Amino acid sequence: MATTLLDVEAVRARYTALQRPLAFFDGPGGTQCPDEVIDAIADYMRHDNANVGAPYETSRNTTDLVDHARVRAGDFLGCSDEEVAFGPSMTSVNFNFTRALGRTLKVGDEILVTKLDHDANVSPWLELAHDLGIVVRHVDVYDDLSLDYDNLASQLTDRTRVVAFPVAANSVGTAPDVRRIVELAHGAGALAWADAVHYGPHGPIDVAAWDVDVLVCSPYKFFGPHMGLGFGKKELLESWRAYKVRPAADEPVGHRFEHGTCQHELLAGFVAAVDYIESLGWDAIVAHEHSLGERFLAGVPEGVDLYGLPTMEGRVPTFCFNVPGRTSEEVAIHLAERDVAVWWGNYYAVETMKRLGLDPWMGAVRAGMVHYNTAEEVDRLHAGVAELL
Repeated sequence: MATTLLDVEAVRARYTALQRPLAFFDGPGGTQCPDEVIDAIADYMRHDNANVGAPYETSRNTTDLVDHARVRAGDFLGCSDEEVAFGPSMTSVNFNFTRALGRTLKVGDEILVTKLDHDANVSPWLELAHDLGIVVRHVDVYDDLSLDYDNLASQLTDRTRVVAFPVAANSVGTAPDVRRIVELAHGAGALAWADAVHYGPHGPIDVAAWDVDVLVCSPYKFFGPHMGLGFGKKELLESWRAYKVRPAADEPVGHRFEHGTCQHELLAGFVAAVDYIESLGWDAIVAHEHSLGERFLAGVPEGVDLYGLPTMEGRVPTFCFNVPGRTSEEVAIHLAERDVAVWWGNYYAVETMKRLGLDPWMGAVRAGMVHYNTAEEVDRLHAGVAELL
């Protein structure tokens, strides 16, 4: 079967933000928005801005938007529209979910997280440990930063309640085997709790096929507005007592975990972002990103300290590196002066930086590619790094 090709120039023409010299390798911190997403937000604010629950036109239109956003969220995640919850951020949604689950936990119950996790899927569990006396353990990784499944299996006990893990690591790009983790978790009677924030722009999510119990992600990482999105299996969400105000509706069940009025204008942008991704197709996106990742790996200047998997197998095109003799901040500033945007620091991947033996604050340089990046931009990134060597 022929590979579906992505017309990158046609894609970039859909973004006002990309009509400048700056090469955006900062997608792991938040992608750019195509104009259709921005227009959808503005159109809602101009024509339909209202709260839900009233009989007049704009309120009815807003109610329809919320319902439609749930349907599109279900389409994007592979679940029922009842099982989705919106919030101001993934971190907020995850704290809401974990606090509700916390009402069912007992002293000595165990939670497993990994050394690949963003802290938004670690600290909520640490806070429950502080409050409830549960135990949080860290699953180790190999030196190439692939997940150590044997270490995971060895830490599972009859007290394990949750295995929390990233679908892709926001720091080094590792993409663990989701089904393998889920099978290990369920085999021990534990919930599989997935953080798909970083995976969201890189491939299709299918919570039903993966059989995860909970999944959280962030539309602003997949070309949408700043907000959070969560999934939980219906029977699981129904079993929890949610933290919510008394008049808030109990149905759909995901709504129980949404605090106050949703960001309606951002829901309009979210719908447009899902439509945008569908207009391109995942096959074309994945193939183009794979090509960019291979180009980056093939051209890394000699002498650069590159962390993580050395090929595009088992990863997404997010790369973590340092330049000897330079701080990560110095490298990022040098590249920014050459219109190349990268991040530096720990990017909230605290345990990953510890595992690498890096300064927990300075961390490393991170360059993340998405489908709107070009081969020429990758070459500019290489050239800018090479200047420092």
